[in-house]
Amino acid sequence: MRILVLGATGYLGGHITERLRALPGARLVRGGRAPVDDLRIDLATVTRGVLAEQLARTAPDAVVNCAGAVGGSSLTLAEVNARGPAVLCEAMTAAAPTARLVHLGSAAEYGPTGMGERTLEDSPARPVAPYGATKLAGTLAVVGSALDAIVLRVTNPVGPGASPAGLPGRLTAELGRAVVRSPHGTVRIGDLSAHRDFVDVRDVAQAVAQALTLPGQLPRLLNIGSGRAVPARDLAHGLVGAAGFTGRVEEAAGAAGRSAAVPWQCADITAAEWELGWQPRFTLQESLAALWAADGAPRPARTGGEPR
Repeated sequence: MRILVLGATGYLGGHITERLRALPGARLVRGGRAPVDDLRIDLATVTRGVLAEQLARTAPDAVVNCAGAVGGSSLTLAEVNARGPAVLCEAMTAAAPTARLVHLGSAAEYGPTGMGERTLEDSPARPVAPYGATKLAGTLAVVGSALDAIVLRVTNPVGPGASPAGLPGRLTAELGRAVVRSPHGTVRIGDLSAHRDFVDVRDVAQAVAQALTLPGQLPRLLNIGSGRAVPARDLAHGLVGAAGFTGRVEEAAGAAGRSAAVPWQCADITAAEWELGWQPRFTLQESLAALWAADGAPRPARTGGEPR
């Protein structure tokens, strides 16, 4: 199976690429903006015609779209998260109409839900910020296409390589600096009262692998999460424990931004379990331990005799 992975060098894309390489008979082609990519494809700017030509030359059996922007201006978010999937679907319809498309969506597309509720795939989508709105536009482009396509709507991913744009990566970086500078000092972070559904990035990669390889018709949309909401404070305490940090973590008073608008998030993952035979394997503590070991633990200082 020849698989084109777009956004292969990103946080999710890196883990997904690693998992897909282990599939029997898989031949991966990486597409994106990084110099190491096999194909230079920027979904924010590429035209339908150019992308169709690249797809025709590559002749993929499947395409995984991990490309996305989590920060930046509304224009940047719209170009990557909304325009990108729309152009990709049109190009695939023209040049690779039989290839399966697995597109990564976001639980931010749902917006506010009732406390204690698990969000089903047919729940209303009411995003509260440009990120969720642009991701929803991308999802609608995919599910509205005639392709053999599925959107995996991912909750809050956590694990090795987490981006500093999100709470797990940001707090890991803060704790890493604090452990070196002052292990008994203070780390300041935003409000941690919101409940979130954290899913291990390696479990997300496994869901993509199963969505790619299962024969037959799949649903157009599936939730991928842990199926369990915990206070963001639990994640912070877990990272503090993994870091061995003995200082204080100070929270900002009062929720702000999306934490205030969406105080609760929890995905119902029953459909993914039924349709893909997929279940999350890693606990939050295992995810945090792996995150700290990979990105937060202080590295030994180099000596003069070590090669650089």
